[in-house]
Amino acid sequence: MHAITIQQPGGPEALVWADVPDPVPGEGEVLVEVAASAVNRADVLQRQGFYDPPPGASRYPGLECSGRITALGPGVSGWSAGDEVCALLAGGGYAERVAVPAGQLLPVPAGLDLVTAAALPEVVATVWSNVFMVAHLRPAETLLVHGGASGIGTMAIQLAKAVGARVAVTAGGPEKLARCKELGADLLIDYREQDFVAELLEATDGAGADVILDIMGAKYLSRNVAALAVNGRLAVIGLQGGVKAELNLGALLSKRAAVTATSLRARPLEEKAAIVASVREHVWPLIEAGRIRPVVHRTFPMAEAAEAHRMLDSGSHVGKLLLIR
Repeated sequence: MHAITIQQPGGPEALVWADVPDPVPGEGEVLVEVAASAVNRADVLQRQGFYDPPPGASRYPGLECSGRITALGPGVSGWSAGDEVCALLAGGGYAERVAVPAGQLLPVPAGLDLVTAAALPEVVATVWSNVFMVAHLRPAETLLVHGGASGIGTMAIQLAKAVGARVAVTAGGPEKLARCKELGADLLIDYREQDFVAELLEATDGAGADVILDIMGAKYLSRNVAALAVNGRLAVIGLQGGVKAELNLGALLSKRAAVTATSLRARPLEEKAAIVASVREHVWPLIEAGRIRPVVHRTFPMAEAAEAHRMLDSGSHVGKLLLIR
């Protein structure tokens, strides 16, 4: 088959469409003929040499895909060859075929086409597991989403609004903020021009955010704690602003607040399967009812993954970038 390979770490030019061995589904896995994959920030880090796949995972980038099952490995039940699916992956989505643990499969939601479904698994699993399964966002609470125009951000806005929460977002510039507003965001903060802590506290009469979904890490740590409400929960899912920062524990203690930091890719299979099952139970009905939709900015031929990475690097997109077979 063909797959996007990384000959050596570097810029987008490091991504090369090449002949590689076919994957073989192992115990509890299925083989999926890939229709589309999606570009995630983790793929960029892998391309740059900073984020190797976990042991046993495909060495090719791609953390989600959609396609059709072509073969079942030993011990798989509940799925059949020909089923249209989308899947959460530890790697291998930038390829013509990929072996997937059966617990990480999802049916394509009714009303959604096969290609667009590739935009769902990674962002939905990330948002649902962090904002709802860990931080327990509740109706009428306030969620602050950093990077509201990203794939993660556009999904977080919609899911939070679907459960009746108030949503504040940060994004760069009026065009991206306008797109966030279209998706339901209540408070729009341009991080280039405004102090998100001051804006949030003013809009909430000093209360702050009950939950913050953060992609920046160290750069925003102290300010995120300042923006938290009493009993607030900060969920860190990215480190775009660095890995080391000082934290005033007194400020955290005074708010009886919590900080969690999680990743999805390297979790054990049973944990991923539990997240996927929860997503299927709670989020899939919202998608099928038309209350939530993936936001796709642009599609690229999979062999042109380098161009998609250049767009992601530029930060000019809103939502997801897809790679189509």
